[in-house]
Amino acid sequence: MKPDLFQAPDYYLLDDLLSEEHKLVRDAARAWVKRDVTPIIEEFAQKAEFPKQLIKGLAEIGGFGPYIPEEYGGAGLDQISYGLIMQEIERGDSGVRSTSSVQSSLVMYPIWKYGNEEQRMKYLPKLATGEFIGCFGLTEPDYGSNPSGMITNFKDMGDHYLLNGAKMWISNAPFADIAVVWAKDESGRIHGLIVERGMEGFSTPETHNKWSLRASATGELIFDNVKVPKENLLPNKSGLGAPLGCLDSARYGIAWGAIGAAMDCYDTALRYSKERIQFDKPIGATQLQQKKLAEMITEITKAQLLTWRLGVLRNEGRATTAQISMAKRNNVDMALTIARDARQMLGGMGITGEYSIMRHMMNLESVVTYEGTHDIHLLITGMDVTGFPAFK
Repeated sequence: MKPDLFQAPDYYLLDDLLSEEHKLVRDAARAWVKRDVTPIIEEFAQKAEFPKQLIKGLAEIGGFGPYIPEEYGGAGLDQISYGLIMQEIERGDSGVRSTSSVQSSLVMYPIWKYGNEEQRMKYLPKLATGEFIGCFGLTEPDYGSNPSGMITNFKDMGDHYLLNGAKMWISNAPFADIAVVWAKDESGRIHGLIVERGMEGFSTPETHNKWSLRASATGELIFDNVKVPKENLLPNKSGLGAPLGCLDSARYGIAWGAIGAAMDCYDTALRYSKERIQFDKPIGATQLQQKKLAEMITEITKAQLLTWRLGVLRNEGRATTAQISMAKRNNVDMALTIARDARQMLGGMGITGEYSIMRHMMNLESVVTYEGTHDIHLLITGMDVTGFPAFK
């Protein structure tokens, strides 16, 4: 087993912008990833299996709802702490970070923000410890970038709701204990409902044969006349803005997470460039390889500054959806470019499981699509600066 020699780049001394608490939170997550994630993740990615033994550790480092108030089992941390945790987890693997992101931003967040006190007390403490794992049902087989067209629906049957429909590409679905599901009522209004495993007519078939996020469990949510208790409706927000508010939180976490994947690829390529001898000298001494490395560290540094500022705005309650879209799109695209350049620097070794780069590259091909595609985020920025929606 290869030792994890990762050293995080900080070219602009951004640690000076972090509080002592921020650094403690980040360093705890970094140490956990080195100890528990990187030694096993290649094996689980090759097997296309999620390492469930990591759930306890994810909870212990604050990977589940770190910004949720302590009264509900969370750590009560700020948004920069949340981002730093996502950065460190994705340095290990995007699929593991996906499990953390979904639990935090797409399950715990809507229950905290849109749920009532009874729902918060029932679910959030168990989600924070990993006793419960959740998933988020928005995307459907025919409705991805256009979620308002969803056909999943529920009817009021008097003493319960009757839920029918299907969701697709759902992280955590195969083993989730609960699902926060978005569906239309009889008037066409979108609401969130908490669906629990074991409810009759609710099934979660797993998605197989993925080339990406192989160490993450992906599946479908099938609802065949599922009887959902009325107390499981999230009462405090409805309409498409409700799930989109959750996506803001998730996309923010992804913007940080992608930096972690990029840092790991850069660090691997930098170390390799100093060790690999060709034509009687290290390849790092050649102009072309220095060009790649210089561009990598420049783009990582720009992304770090962008995302730190976004974290400050999130803490102040001033970050906009469009600003979050810009960071998600920029940082994932940046990470993909760095992964591809790093892979080339390692030559044939770059495609093997001995190094993390190819796994990161494949994972990022999903990250660039989920939580809003690369092109949709471009149009969100375009609409924000021009005032014209180009989606239709």
